[in-house]
Amino acid sequence: MQQESKYQIEVVAPKHRHMSNWDMFATWIGANANNGTWYVGGVLAACGLLTALKVIVASSALSYLCLSLVGFMGYKTGAATMSLIRGSFGVRGSYVPSFVNLTQYIGWTAVNTFIAATSVSYLLHDLVGWPVYGKPGGAKGLILGIIVMSILHLLSVSVGQRSVQMIERIGIILVILFVLWETVVVFQTVSMHDLLTWRAPTHLHMTAGAGMDTLAAFNLSWVTAGADFTRFTRKRSGATGMPFLGAFTGLFWFAFIGLAATISIAITSGAYDPNNSDPSTIASRLGLGVLALLVIVLTSMTANAVNLLAAGSALSNIFPRIRLRPALWAVTIIATLVTLIPLVMGSFLDAFTAFLDYIGMVLGPMISVMLVDFYWRHRQHYDVNELASSKGQYWYHHGINWIALLCWVLGVVIYLLLKQLPWIATFTGATFIDMVIIAVIYMVLMRICYPLTAKQG
Repeated sequence: MQQESKYQIEVVAPKHRHMSNWDMFATWIGANANNGTWYVGGVLAACGLLTALKVIVASSALSYLCLSLVGFMGYKTGAATMSLIRGSFGVRGSYVPSFVNLTQYIGWTAVNTFIAATSVSYLLHDLVGWPVYGKPGGAKGLILGIIVMSILHLLSVSVGQRSVQMIERIGIILVILFVLWETVVVFQTVSMHDLLTWRAPTHLHMTAGAGMDTLAAFNLSWVTAGADFTRFTRKRSGATGMPFLGAFTGLFWFAFIGLAATISIAITSGAYDPNNSDPSTIASRLGLGVLALLVIVLTSMTANAVNLLAAGSALSNIFPRIRLRPALWAVTIIATLVTLIPLVMGSFLDAFTAFLDYIGMVLGPMISVMLVDFYWRHRQHYDVNELASSKGQYWYHHGINWIALLCWVLGVVIYLLLKQLPWIATFTGATFIDMVIIAVIYMVLMRICYPLTAKQG
């Protein structure tokens, strides 16, 4: 712990780092081998199979390069992501990105919980005859599922970071077996030729640019949790290579299965409805049975173990006096309430799309500022003691780097403007172009307003 208790941060010393390369790989493949990835793959089906696969590869590679860069920051310093972001936004200024991180990880917990609760409603239908969610009276099964999942999450986070490691080690085996099973079932139903030639109805078609932004919002969400886990690894390769390989493998595999399964159902049923992209509906229609639904519930726990730890870390950065475990309990309870929002809106797809739009426009510029500050401005070195100091170089102006906040707000505006340009909306998406623009603006403004001394550099 640092000397100034008001702004203290937790730093993991090398002797206390216990995660192996396999643990790190399992953590990140488990983070993406889940319901949300499956669902977003189904949403990308509107692009068509070939375009969707190109989007998955391009957007994921760029996003997880950022994950590796943040992962190295955690390995180098031993500090969590929201502690490290103090270096760019300022000790007090970091509360803004911490709040963004808090909201997005609570949101992702709610997304995965809702999908898992849908599986519980299907299980209750098979076991006791309750109507499934989406049918008259189906809400009671969903609400019971939300309660069950929230209790499981509370039990999980009560053990702390070790529980994440345990869940990932056990869950990854079952997840791999399940996805192999579904892969076989999908390709017994339709051929690759059928998948490649299928096209979504014109009014539901999604452009490659829209797909890039949708998946970038999904992928970049993990970047702001990168250092939270890599600070527990002993090896540099575990902090950089393993997060990239694990996250990319989990994303590609599960998104592809969600994509292929959604298209196969559209082909066999003769109708495409993106609202039916959730894993429980797909598993039920493919006849995968109760075991598949139980694995869907498990994958929710593997993903939400990461989500809740990241949300708890963000809450602890905003309110340093709150210890991590109470913070984890708090965010779990809040996430339970947020999970009920799609019931109020009447459509999970509408709530999910609105959530992706929000995180897509706020995360890109925030990550860009953070990476440029560490790798260019400070040449891969932060003084960890000064990250908790009200007198050090990261205090800026009353604890806030207004240049970083200005660039973040400007990045949100530029993102919204770029999305209006036809070529960008159709082909490239706005997210990564916005990140490059903000990186350049931040470099120029910081060179003018905060020139580094030799000691700081």
